[in-house]
Amino acid sequence: MTLDTAMEVVDGVDLNGKTCVITGASSGLGRESARALAAAGAHVVLAARDAGALVATQEWIGTEVPGARITTVALDLTSLASVRRAAATIGDITPRIHVLMNNAGVMFTPFSKTADGFEIQVGTNHLGHFELTRLLIPQLAAGARIVILSSDGHYISDVDLGDINWHEREYDKFLAYGAAKTANILHMVELDRRLRDRGVRAYAVHPGMVATSLARHMTAEDVTTLREYLPRRAKRTAPQTDTRPKTTGPKIAMPDQGAATQVWAAVSPELADVGSVYLANCRIRDDAAPYALDEARAAALWELSEKLCGAEG
Repeated sequence: MTLDTAMEVVDGVDLNGKTCVITGASSGLGRESARALAAAGAHVVLAARDAGALVATQEWIGTEVPGARITTVALDLTSLASVRRAAATIGDITPRIHVLMNNAGVMFTPFSKTADGFEIQVGTNHLGHFELTRLLIPQLAAGARIVILSSDGHYISDVDLGDINWHEREYDKFLAYGAAKTANILHMVELDRRLRDRGVRAYAVHPGMVATSLARHMTAEDVTTLREYLPRRAKRTAPQTDTRPKTTGPKIAMPDQGAATQVWAAVSPELADVGSVYLANCRIRDDAAPYALDEARAAALWELSEKLCGAEG
């Protein structure tokens, strides 16, 4: 049996009348997710910073899914000013959002800072998405889902709430990535707590090892070094939460396979009335690192993120 693909996940799903917003939608997992959700009938808002790639993706989806309703929005997650402009533009485009997919990200980058002075990995993967999500919360429809891309990379490191931007420590790009992915899961936990009474649920996704450009900064030496970090992760021996046969497939998935779980998170009826869960291989996994699911740390990260982003309460 091969891995599910995003298009297989939406087979029989009707999203007509629904709007889905996807960040990092111009390539890789975001692009495949957009195609699948458009094929199910959704109005898909593609958000990314490369204008040319956005147009190319819009045209590609139009060819793959005749009649697809696609809108593009410029979004640079490394700039809070751009995030705020994008949120305002999305508000002009649609009054209601049914799926917000925080898909964009960077991995193992050399040290650099965002326009607002944040360390690049936590700034892009977490803080930019935190501010975008915060601004879009009023538009989330009852029953909406927020899908946040994390990864098993969160096992590498907890997030240091006292030095989230690496001002006081020697920079380690592996630990910084692990911290950013942990922040993604903590963001899910607090979002779900705050919004579940409105019927809005949040999910964190591990897409697996996927053949995309995300690892473009990695060298052969980095691959060897990474192996030294990964044994620190929590043991992943917990059973799956369902009894369906486990799928098998290539060790490195293609993007249409890698996107399956985040699309499943967006549309699966199995997740109705379920939230604040870690997903992989189109299933709920209950072996995320305990520090990534800690509700007190999630609340503390939310408060810190508000302060860093200059948000009001």
